[in-house]
Amino acid sequence: MFTDPTLLALASGASRLALNYALWRRFGVTLSVPQALAAALVILAGLPGVLRPLPWPLPLSVTLGLLSPDLLLRRS
Repeated sequence: MFTDPTLLALASGASRLALNYALWRRFGVTLSVPQALAAALVILAGLPGVLRPLPWPLPLSVTLGLLSPDLLLRRS
């Protein structure tokens, strides 16, 4: 059985891939975030609330799910 953070990461990753596929089919564009910025956002989401320099509204699992294609795949 999957835990809630795992399911959130899978659902957000699947929705990001579906959105990217739909945009590619309809308009021929893809959404991408540079790997350095994606890594910085994941680190920001993983920090405790007291140490965050900026407020980040998404939990770590959702952030990781949304940015996992950018972290795992390299676009040129």
